[in-house]
Amino acid sequence: MMENTTVIVSQFISFCLYLAITAIAVKQSFASQVLSTRLSQHLVFGSAASLFLLWFFQTGIYEGLNVHFLWLTANVLVLGFRLAIISAFLALTGITIIGHESWQMFGVNGLLGVILPMTVSYLIYTLTFHRLPKHIFIYIFVCGFFAGALTITVKMLLLGGYYTLFGVYDWQTIVDNYLILILLLLFPEGLFNGMTMTMLVIYKPLWVYTFRDKIYLDKQ
Repeated sequence: MMENTTVIVSQFISFCLYLAITAIAVKQSFASQVLSTRLSQHLVFGSAASLFLLWFFQTGIYEGLNVHFLWLTANVLVLGFRLAIISAFLALTGITIIGHESWQMFGVNGLLGVILPMTVSYLIYTLTFHRLPKHIFIYIFVCGFFAGALTITVKMLLLGGYYTLFGVYDWQTIVDNYLILILLLLFPEGLFNGMTMTMLVIYKPLWVYTFRDKIYLDKQ
């Protein structure tokens, strides 16, 4: 992959920003004693391991234009935004260590492929919570299925735009070998996240940070 000064600078800035955001998330989590409970620790590291295994199975023709399921929406809904940042950071670090992603792109992948997509998921959850009826099916389909489908779209558009903006690949190459796959991944990604949240709110609702039986099920 060809690199120039502008690309290197963008990668360095992204790296610093991603580390700063993760550091803030870690500091706030410890300050609020979120990570002090054994359950929180198990959920964070268990989610990180699950993301690592899921991201391990990826494919792509061009370097950096890798395709895989994200599962970031479920990660946000289960852990909350701060702990989801920590969990995804651990997974991305592991994937980068084994060579599935490059260290040069670590910050860019972290910002455009993790932080911003998770932000979209969390914003959808927040808007849904405050603007729509608090019903379990709305939670599953809007916060899980729809947000999951939108998240992978945002991630691929952002990374495709980055590679095009900095001249790494031309736009036609991005469209033909990367963005065209969005239509194939929308439904499976949404279904994956929606099914995950369905199973968890039924069998392990206490594991889900953003779900409470009293809010979504107790209508008396």
